[in-house]
Amino acid sequence: MKPLVTAAIFGLLAAPAFAEGDPEAGEKGFNKCKSCHMVVSDDGDVIVKGGKTGPNLWGVAGRAAASMEDFKYSDDLTAAGEAGLVWDEEKFVAFTTDPKKFLQDETGNSKAKSKMSFRLKKGGEDIYAFLASHGPAAAEGAETEESAEAATE
Repeated sequence: MKPLVTAAIFGLLAAPAFAEGDPEAGEKGFNKCKSCHMVVSDDGDVIVKGGKTGPNLWGVAGRAAASMEDFKYSDDLTAAGEAGLVWDEEKFVAFTTDPKKFLQDETGNSKAKSKMSFRLKKGGEDIYAFLASHGPAAAEGAETEESAEAATE
């Protein structure tokens, strides 16, 4: 019984990283993003092969904005990340809908700009759900679940 309770607790702790959208629909929707972005795990597993114009989106859910090492973000997005901007579903959807307006609102700087010019018309919640299912928290949750299943066998 204890492994089941432990698995449930870990599942609840990981829950905030997951989104309301549909990850399967988000995987399809990500096709619009992969010309600039990829999803590659820290271990090098390629989830979605994509471009390098934008940062790798592995683990973006719950991560501070502009925090992926080895990527040169806009000064305004970097400043927003340093001020505490963290990618949750609401912020992610707002950013992908209109990156420039989002940064202007977030920073209070009417001249703030993003390097991302693409605007997503719909499906941001689904893409966020897809990305939330591909990151360190999701990987740890899967490992915990597998351990709990093994312990009950």
